Amino acid sequence: MISYQIDRAKWAKMSIFDQMGNISSEVGRAINAKKNNNTVDMENAVIRTLDLFNATIDNLIKTKSIKSKEVIRSKDQFLTIVNKQKPTSQELNSLERYFTQFAIASRLNR
Repeated sequence: MISYQIDRAKWAKMSIFDQMGNISSEVGRAINAKKNNNTVDMENAVIRTLDLFNATIDNLIKTKSIKSKEVIRSKDQFLTIVNKQKPTSQELNSLERYFTQFAIASRLNR
């Protein structure tokens, strides 16, 4: 297990698209590790993903943003799929497509 923690002050200054785009990268790493049956890399990516999700959710709740509901839901979907013993390719691809949209939006907003 790795020890990982995001700089929350720096994270809070990022746009929601940048935050979700970064989460997308970690989700992709977790999915690839899951597909390759690499438990160690998957667990490490999940830890990083959860830290990023939690930092985002905490910030959205502090600012009373309605966006918190979607981020909480996406975190739940990520955990549901990645923790399945054998998720379907459709589930993994759907999850990856959802998060990839944020990475694209982040790049377009720069």
